[in-house]
Amino acid sequence: MGFWTLLEGLLLFANALAILNEDRFLARRGWTLAEIQGGRRNSLKGQVIGLIHAFQFMRLPLIILNIIVIIVKLFAG
Repeated sequence: MGFWTLLEGLLLFANALAILNEDRFLARRGWTLAEIQGGRRNSLKGQVIGLIHAFQFMRLPLIILNIIVIIVKLFAG
């Protein structure tokens, strides 16, 4: 596995976190940002919820990175 493949895998993982809908998917499982308000922010669940919300705010840079990866794949094969 090369470095480029690892970067593509991380980009796919970031895309998966960015498209999770809070109302339809996360709220049913108790994974909303309102659930961790208070002292539970340092728990593993609080850290994962924070990571998911961080990726949801990074949608525009993810779109740009996806376009760059697609163009590189088109030209490099």
